[in-house]
Amino acid sequence: MALFARSARHALFESRTLIQPTIRRAGITTVSHNLDTSNTPEPLIQSGHRISDEAKERAQTPQPLPKDAPAPASTNDIKASPNARSDILSQTLTPSIRKLLPLLQSQPAHYITAHLHGRPYLLTRGDTLRLPFQMPHVRPGDVLRLNRATHIGSRDYTLKAPEPVKGNADRGKKVFYLDERLFTCRARVVGVETEPLRVEEKTKRRRRHVKHVMSKQYFTVLKISDLEVKSLEEYEAVLGQEGKESVQ
Repeated sequence: MALFARSARHALFESRTLIQPTIRRAGITTVSHNLDTSNTPEPLIQSGHRISDEAKERAQTPQPLPKDAPAPASTNDIKASPNARSDILSQTLTPSIRKLLPLLQSQPAHYITAHLHGRPYLLTRGDTLRLPFQMPHVRPGDVLRLNRATHIGSRDYTLKAPEPVKGNADRGKKVFYLDERLFTCRARVVGVETEPLRVEEKTKRRRRHVKHVMSKQYFTVLKISDLEVKSLEEYEAVLGQEGKESVQ
């Protein structure tokens, strides 16, 4: 009986060693065996794996765009906008501003999206603005002119600045503002407020030492005293005067 069991185990071991599955690994290649290159993707042609002369010629020649494709936007068009706050401001009026500025100026209840220290605030005349920081070099009673705005509007019309350009690793985000000669926005410094002193306890695990951190937030309070949109005649007069000064 023991001999029979030993021979059975030996036969089973031999069958396992003889019968082994054949494993084949699949490989992916970028070399095409098809002579037709009309359906080849463009990134695959530009990768250099294809050695066909026809494929290289197709990669070097630019592909024509469809007839109904829109024209790509250029950054030069954005910088040349008359409403953009940039180094070079246009001295000419666009047809849209010439037509719609009198309509915007005719409605007296205006609002503005002003930017103070990089933060936007929606304001109108008579509003009280409580900034979450202490504005440097100002005292109560000072009058400030807010000259950075992205929107000026009324009930039916809105004048908007160009959309901001997103930043990347090489350059930061660039925000465009409306021409400050289109409007006048003034704010009076009412005062500086403070909140009650806060004490926060900070400790770490398995340590008996407790650290007390004290903080006291300061606020600058502004009151919008004046908000006015220039008329078309006033804006043209300012542009003409500055044009004469630049020529002289």
